[in-house]
Amino acid sequence: MKPKILVTREIFDEVLDFLGQHLDVESNQADIALTPEQLRERLADKDGVMCALTDRIDAVLVNGCPRLKAVCNVAVGYNNVDVAACTSRGIAVTNTPGVLDETTADLVWALMLATARRLTEAEAYLRHGEWTGWYLKQLLGVDVHHATLGIIGMGRIGQVIARRASGFEMEVIYHNRSPLPAQTEGRLRARYASMDELLSRADFVVLQVPYSPATHHLIGACELAKMKPSAILINAARGGIVDDAALIDALKRGTIAAAGLDVFENEPKLDPGFLALKNVVLAPHIGSSTRVTRLAMAMTAARNLVAVMTGAVPPNLVNSK
Repeated sequence: MKPKILVTREIFDEVLDFLGQHLDVESNQADIALTPEQLRERLADKDGVMCALTDRIDAVLVNGCPRLKAVCNVAVGYNNVDVAACTSRGIAVTNTPGVLDETTADLVWALMLATARRLTEAEAYLRHGEWTGWYLKQLLGVDVHHATLGIIGMGRIGQVIARRASGFEMEVIYHNRSPLPAQTEGRLRARYASMDELLSRADFVVLQVPYSPATHHLIGACELAKMKPSAILINAARGGIVDDAALIDALKRGTIAAAGLDVFENEPKLDPGFLALKNVVLAPHIGSSTRVTRLAMAMTAARNLVAVMTGAVPPNLVNSK
């Protein structure tokens, strides 16, 4: 008898076909988000789950699912999973690192360019029929080329972002838990800086840290006040890293010039204060959203799940059993 697994959200047909070769699959192809109660009910007799970052896998859930052996997240981050609770129950937790680095970096650069050049504001201006002709000071933006890029969190994605900066001849500074090896810094043309130096010097501050209690509101009113009035904040990492209320206030007051955001606190419940601002570019958490990348993420999670269910070590194990 094949192990029974649940796929909590709609996935690609080729991934379902792969899973079906090895496992007894129940899939939510209707893509209707499951409530915590529905998720617990559907996982009660399952051996594994392929879940999304919108699914909360907590201690209450895992304690009510005695057969569960694997939680395979279709994401790099796994703050939606109580890893400690899973580990205590011998449940493997996996993620999907690596396959989305380049695509997420592309989106970060899209936010940087769109925010710097006021692209969404300009499009709305045109669509609403307000454009009556050219004039010298029309929708003045800021230059990306030759600017200083500050990256907070220089992991895989942060390094890909930094690598792209050479094409814009930018100065790159970064802050990390520890400096990168000198050889890596040289390859990226990047220099380690303290948090205070980065915030005060960077024209663009890009956040690329995972969300955790340690990074909750890493950027709040105090940090925003240290940035240049001309600076732009970019967050395509995770909601909660930025204090959204403090950011809205800073954007209103002109503490910083603008922001480009793909993630938010309590998403999808966007703080309505953002919608009233012209100096913010907003996207609905689409950092990795290309077909090639999302398929690769789903297939990576599927391979992790099949590995656990067949007694092998999954490629992307987050915890230790």
